[in-house]
Amino acid sequence: MGKFIAYFRVSTERQGKSGLGLAAQHRKISDFVAGSGTLIAEFCDVQSGKDDSRVELQRAIQLAKSESAKIVIARLDRFSRRVSFIANILEQGIGLVCAEMPNATDFQLHIFAALAQEERRLISERTKAALAEAKRRGKLLGTNGRYLAAKNRRAADEFAASLRAKLDADLMGRSYSEIARQLNDAGIATVTGRKFHPQTVKNYLTRQRGFPDGGI
Repeated sequence: MGKFIAYFRVSTERQGKSGLGLAAQHRKISDFVAGSGTLIAEFCDVQSGKDDSRVELQRAIQLAKSESAKIVIARLDRFSRRVSFIANILEQGIGLVCAEMPNATDFQLHIFAALAQEERRLISERTKAALAEAKRRGKLLGTNGRYLAAKNRRAADEFAASLRAKLDADLMGRSYSEIARQLNDAGIATVTGRKFHPQTVKNYLTRQRGFPDGGI
């Protein structure tokens, strides 16, 4: 039975005041800690996940170091949106536990964080390129259908390649349903910002030539 420090994050003041999003995080963490150890402190930031200098997050990290406790979060994206930051925390020997996937190893946390970061990069690049092209042609974004379709296909291909490359052998050997559940639990969305389903995982993994259809 170990010591845990709970960390919560919501993005807006409205969510913070209303408890929207916090209740679900509290429930997931409470359920996990109840069977795993003792909760010694709680910290909560009302701030974007892009900023890793959050005051309450830094307090949680310092307390975890001094108390040799693990930080427990509801979802990986509640902690940070940058794989380098998560990697740095793990390299310092600070235990990080995600209540939605408590059995995930440090290696798997790296993978899920890298996938989420790559997904955001592709979405950002696709949006910027589409806006720039629409502006260059002097047309409304909605009239540039063929261009956007091609961009979307390329983005999907790139994301599919990164997804296949970063999933470890153990996870690749599981069913499409299990892979979808693990990705959703990690807070990772598809390239269009939606949840993964077994068919979605299959579609992405079979985009690459040489990967047999239904090979998992």
